[in-house]
Amino acid sequence: MLPKRKSRGHGLHAAAAYRGAQKVKVPHTLKAGDACPDACGGKVYPQREPGVLVRIKGQAPLAATVNELEKLRCNRCGNVYTAAAPPEAGENKYDESAASMMALLRYGSGVPWNRTEALQRNLGIPLPVATQCEVTAQNAAPLQPALEELQRQAAQGEVVHNDDTSMRVLSLDRDADISPDQTGVFTSGLVWMYREHRIALYFIGCKHAGENLAEVLKQRSGDLPPVIQMCDALSRNVPKPVQTLVANCNAHGRRNFVKVTPNFPEPCRFVLETMREVYGHDAEARQRACRRRSGSSSIRSTVNR
Repeated sequence: MLPKRKSRGHGLHAAAAYRGAQKVKVPHTLKAGDACPDACGGKVYPQREPGVLVRIKGQAPLAATVNELEKLRCNRCGNVYTAAAPPEAGENKYDESAASMMALLRYGSGVPWNRTEALQRNLGIPLPVATQCEVTAQNAAPLQPALEELQRQAAQGEVVHNDDTSMRVLSLDRDADISPDQTGVFTSGLVWMYREHRIALYFIGCKHAGENLAEVLKQRSGDLPPVIQMCDALSRNVPKPVQTLVANCNAHGRRNFVKVTPNFPEPCRFVLETMREVYGHDAEARQRACRRRSGSSSIRSTVNR
């Protein structure tokens, strides 16, 4: 009987995994050179790695601070003097970190505006939907250079996955270069593989995924070979003016053969059994990659110890 494989991903997270946690240095009552507390005659010296103690507490996604500025009034002239605001209060009610959190909740985690509003209201820190939209829109313009740089780097990638879905935006202005027969609005997703990193780009407008991909590929270096494009077989996913190495999705193709299997059982059976070998090779490649990564992790853990 084969031994039962150990489930992965159920262990405790190490302290190093909490990269976003606040680090607090706790000094010891002893210092280097002091006598050993056990009175063994030795002296203590500092260790390279500190002891770690992780503590997690709950808080609202967006916290608020109310600065109560003391006021004094002259009993003769009646002038009122208000204490100066502390420097950490800043000038704006919603600082950059608040705008970033709103954008991450909505566009990074897919949390609807009204759900964030309800959560904040229950926690005693009101955040209306209209405020979230306004603050996010106001802080989007300064981030435009970062988006342009991501597009430039993505265009140099080795592999791109692209697809789109319909999206209703009533206030969206139509581009002047869009043909009149294109009446829909789409959200195109482009996921790039670039130097072992993933870059996800989203476009909302009247252009299809292929047209948005063509715009990004205009920034691709001429010294690079054609990018490998992963997509389904829809013609609107392929960038017309730019040449790519198209690799259509096997899952979409197999699904269509499954649909017509009752009408053409023998030909479809041959195709499905042939594709089964492809999926078998793919599963084996994934298992080998997982074993390779786990082996590298074990080596690193041994070296760290």
